Amino acid sequence: MSSPARPRMTGIGRVLVIVYAIMALGATGRSFVQIVERFDEAPLAYTLSALSAVVYIVATLALVFAGRRGWYVVAWVAIGFELVGVLLIGTLSLVMPDLFAHPTVWSWYGMGYVFVPLVLPFLGLWWLATHRPGARVHAERPAAVAS
Repeated sequence: MSSPARPRMTGIGRVLVIVYAIMALGATGRSFVQIVERFDEAPLAYTLSALSAVVYIVATLALVFAGRRGWYVVAWVAIGFELVGVLLIGTLSLVMPDLFAHPTVWSWYGMGYVFVPLVLPFLGLWWLATHRPGARVHAERPAAVAS
């Protein structure tokens, strides 16, 4: 007898994967152009844009495969790193604007991306916390009758 097929990701999980994939494409494209055309103008900012692209790519893959324990852990690490990154870079871009004269994906908490980089990791971490691999909803069973 074969094991039952793993249910496909639906609902908010699917939306998260799509948004993460869009962010991965956007950050990758942005950082590629920045690095190729004018890396010498702002190496820190453009390197951080490339780092954010890698984080979004890893988070996308990890969310797709989060049903497996190893990928689930990778998703937590990637999205946790993303949250720290957007909060740290967002704050630094406000208090030290000269350091980020050229914006990154996470500058000003992702203002250039309509604050999606600020909201996305909170949603991602919430989804991971509520969709642990192996956790299944079981119908309540009646208590055993003592004889």
